Amino acid sequence: MAGGQRNAAAARSLGVVKQTLFVRVKADRHGKLKGADSKVVSAEQMEISRLRAELARVTMKRDVLRKATAYFAKAQS
Repeated sequence: MAGGQRNAAAARSLGVVKQTLFVRVKADRHGKLKGADSKVVSAEQMEISRLRAELARVTMKRDVLRKATAYFAKAQS
């Protein structure tokens, strides 16, 4: 059950359906994970993709916080 909870949390943080993540992890364990162009995806390529997605989320959050800071700074003056 604990593994399922970790997978569910990981799926939420990645913004994917839990079943999709399960299928991808299972394919990776069996060495059958393929990319969009049907080439095998290496662990490094998967990590790069994950980091790019995380960077996009963090950048979006930063931009929202900048706008909120500017809005509240303007409201106080």
